[in-house]
Amino acid sequence: MKRNSLYCIICLVTFMCSEHLFGQKPKQLPNIIVIFMDDMGYGDVGSYGATGYTTPNIDQMAKEGMRFTDFYAAQPICTVSRGALLTGCYPNRIGLKGALTPGSKVGLNSNEVTIPELLKTKNYTTAIVGKWHLGDAQQFLPLQHGFDQYFGLPYSNDMWNKTDLGEPVVDSNRGRARNPPLPLMEGNKIIRTIDNMEDMSMLTTWYTERAVRFISENKGKPFFLYLAHTMPHIPLAVSNKFKGKSERGMYGDVMMEIDWSVGEILRTLKKEGIDRNTLVVFTSDNGPRLMYGNHAGSAGGLREGKTTTWEGGVREDCIVRWPDVVPSGTVNNALSSTIDLLPTFAYITGAALPDHKIDGVNIIELFKGNKKAQPRTEFLYYFNNNDLEAVRKNNWKLVFPHNYNTVIVPGKDGRVGKGQKVSTGLALYDLTKDPAEKNDLSKQYPDVVEELTQVANKAREDLGDDLTGKKGANRREPGIRN
Repeated sequence: MKRNSLYCIICLVTFMCSEHLFGQKPKQLPNIIVIFMDDMGYGDVGSYGATGYTTPNIDQMAKEGMRFTDFYAAQPICTVSRGALLTGCYPNRIGLKGALTPGSKVGLNSNEVTIPELLKTKNYTTAIVGKWHLGDAQQFLPLQHGFDQYFGLPYSNDMWNKTDLGEPVVDSNRGRARNPPLPLMEGNKIIRTIDNMEDMSMLTTWYTERAVRFISENKGKPFFLYLAHTMPHIPLAVSNKFKGKSERGMYGDVMMEIDWSVGEILRTLKKEGIDRNTLVVFTSDNGPRLMYGNHAGSAGGLREGKTTTWEGGVREDCIVRWPDVVPSGTVNNALSSTIDLLPTFAYITGAALPDHKIDGVNIIELFKGNKKAQPRTEFLYYFNNNDLEAVRKNNWKLVFPHNYNTVIVPGKDGRVGKGQKVSTGLALYDLTKDPAEKNDLSKQYPDVVEELTQVANKAREDLGDDLTGKKGANRREPGIRN
């Protein structure tokens, strides 16, 4: 009895001394939240230059955390960007391309390891609220890829049997007429359909309520929440509490409601006492869909937007907040990407990385504010099936000859505008001095062109390149519908 009492005293003293030496009590693994926007432009948040509306909650998050200036989505369109985020891989490595349509025969392969699957090895509770878009067959849905809970849409909100204005599709030969009603899902089941713009206007509110509930119910154990907002993807819709509130019209109203949602998440973390031990990442899947004019966001001075590999298509807002780790009010100019989140989360939690090859790198030193850290020096700009359209190394970007779509006449009030396919030749840009990609320096710096060409050649051997007829040695197959 005395021996046991003495042992307890020794343990208590050891614990108190260690607390004194290290300055804090042992903590559980951090909660992780990723807030993923849809078609949000680089200039659509106040701290990145938005005008005509305010985003005070997101801006406060930047003041309390870190704002990245050179953070990239893996590709400039929905499905592939989401697959890259969740697997830490360039999407062409895992066999994904474009944006999957309802009833697609392919989806995310079950052999790929996702962030929630990785975190579940460390006993995390996992949930996705919002848009999935990695296959709508049951084998491809979130519960089959590591998520404990799922509430949201299986694909984009314009993939329904209505027009962009929510009107019935009259011509039965149009593609949308063949789409099923837009399903809202709980787990593997459809719980209702989104049948009109009034239903659509409630999505941000419903997502927010579900996310807040998940946080409160799981505050006592580590959790991963992937909040993948449907907005501001068209068709735009906003609840009555924000309708007509901005000077920017419907798009501004939608962004103000998104900001409210972010505020609700952050307030819940503080209310539940888990604020300081929760890592929150806010970013977007690709740039603005400029063809929709005033219903599209702003690229913030960057060139082009969604569906292009110019900077406006893939460079994204990214704000990271983690009070006990990330220094407040900081700006980070280091090159980084959504594919870097999986290996970073693995490092933070001590989870093992997948056995197969991934493309992300651990950027925890960036989160910590280490100004000398440079974990990533290169980035590959792939698009379409497997076109290597550009490469970046440090501040230099080399663009290869390719075609892309540009806007000729912007749309208005939810109606699509007119575009045109154009082409570019070989071009070199210094993104530090010229993020708008206006001044081609390829003739002035042939040595840099050669250096980046070697980066591209290495990528072509690994991942292939349809533009030069290379197959690539290390691409994997997507999942095939049973």
